Amino acid sequence: MRDLRKAAIWLGLFGSVSLLPLSALAEDAGIPKTDSSAPVLADAPAEPSFHDVAVETPARADLASDAIPAIDPAPVAIDAAAVKPAPAIQLPLPEAAPVTALMQADVFRIAVDGLFADDAAMREMRVSGKDREALSAYYAKAERPLVWAQGGVWSPAASGAMERLRAADDDGLDPADYPLPDRGLRKEASPAQWAKADVKLSLSVIRYARDARGARIDLPRLSALVTPKLDLPAADEVLSKVAAAGDAGGALESYNPQHAGYRALKERLAKLRETHPSQPSVRLPKGPTLRVGMTDPRVPLIRARFNLAKDSKNQTVYDERVASAVAAFQKEKGLPNTGILNPQTVAALSGPSVAQRQSELIANMERWRWLPADLGQRHIMVNVPEFRLQVVEGRNVVHQARVIVGKEQSQTPIFSENMKYLVVNPSWTIPPSIMKKEILPALATDPYYAARKGYKIIRRGDRITVQQPPGERNALGFVKFMFPNQHAVYLHDTPNRNLFSASKRAFSHGCVRVDKPFELAEEIMGKDGKWTEEKLRGLIGKGERYVNLTNPLPVHLTYFTLAVDDKGEVKHFDDIYGLDRKVRAALNLSE
Repeated sequence: MRDLRKAAIWLGLFGSVSLLPLSALAEDAGIPKTDSSAPVLADAPAEPSFHDVAVETPARADLASDAIPAIDPAPVAIDAAAVKPAPAIQLPLPEAAPVTALMQADVFRIAVDGLFADDAAMREMRVSGKDREALSAYYAKAERPLVWAQGGVWSPAASGAMERLRAADDDGLDPADYPLPDRGLRKEASPAQWAKADVKLSLSVIRYARDARGARIDLPRLSALVTPKLDLPAADEVLSKVAAAGDAGGALESYNPQHAGYRALKERLAKLRETHPSQPSVRLPKGPTLRVGMTDPRVPLIRARFNLAKDSKNQTVYDERVASAVAAFQKEKGLPNTGILNPQTVAALSGPSVAQRQSELIANMERWRWLPADLGQRHIMVNVPEFRLQVVEGRNVVHQARVIVGKEQSQTPIFSENMKYLVVNPSWTIPPSIMKKEILPALATDPYYAARKGYKIIRRGDRITVQQPPGERNALGFVKFMFPNQHAVYLHDTPNRNLFSASKRAFSHGCVRVDKPFELAEEIMGKDGKWTEEKLRGLIGKGERYVNLTNPLPVHLTYFTLAVDDKGEVKHFDDIYGLDRKVRAALNLSE
């Protein structure tokens, strides 16, 4: 009975009785192999159900022990010859057994047991025990046993999802990370094969969606100062969204950032691959400026750079063909397109190779994944390598300012949080890290150090804190902008405003110092005219004043070494903390 029921489950799930012999289905379902020559009985009456038997229950009074008649223990003689054997009850295999959650769970179990026979395979696919449980629950609750296949064919959603996974490189992802099932799997394949293929596609779809939202890199291992809150989608949410979408490929692609900055880098990556599929860089030795007609031993290197090595018998002549290629290169780089090989052009030709440029684009695209899908209709973006702050409203930059960021030894962290209030005339309680590295050693050598700096020493038992009261000498200046976070950093004014004239402004202990902070404060608070720059400045010298924002304002501290400006030009910024290099290494990209 149990073996027959298991076979019935498989037949009911896949409706393919005519496609496979019963022995094959039973073997796939784990039923012991039996004698295939035994006849299969069909069209026999169904086994009677207990629910079909009418039972008359006596009244409760009749159930009393004294009402039960005594049973005669004497044996009853039976004529064996008069007893006829009962006919054998023959159970037919139903053509379409109802799909139950238990059956679907069995499909999933068999598929997963085949796919992930060991922990190493699970780790390679980045499937956690929690993911496995979530997938099992999803398959058990689904309307049909499989998500992507039905009746022995892949669904349109499956085809669309597979196409997007094959094209993962368009978004700087690696298609090899998303293995695909056999698209040509035959209808006659066993139920277990279809189940394994279906779950395999589900796992790749889930992994793509999460990678698109920033899961490729273990950020705590990258840096303790990179702490964005990644919005990684749940397994069932991804499958529900993609499998039910009219455009499954588009639904899967939508997990990538939709921000204009990301899309601009993506377009640049596609253009680079299209126009320079394998163009190398070239290291030219020093030499004179070259014009048409001149001969120089460096010309063969230039010819090789522009694929002109076979265009001339005399490879060392700087001819018209070479000059034209150099002029086109100069135009692309924003240099005067004279065709003359001058030192500027030599420096540009010695720049990074196409592979390196692709790596830089992909690494910067990856850091866009660290940002929330919704930046906020109105928000602040600080790009640390650019030393610049922007207030963005809709698609427009409504205010921008130069900033000073953390030194390499005290880096500004990368994360997003909501600004909630401003403090005018702030006091500064010196954080423990600065106390340990600077204040305590200075006090040990100079007892008057605190007094000269205007610091106030506060003793509470064995603990000493040092505070700088409000005023012109205060390290935070006259205003600070608070978005509470685990790193205890914020935006603030500074008394050392001369530092904003430097081109590279990494001077702080980690906080972000803002040029012209009261202009920023009015932009943040002055929409209703209540808190203008003039009114905020009027609070100076009147003690600490807290000014709450009506609505929290998202602040995003970011790290982009490449950005595309309004004119479509790529702007490069120094990798001041080496974070770009770390991201490329984590993604195994070219250096």
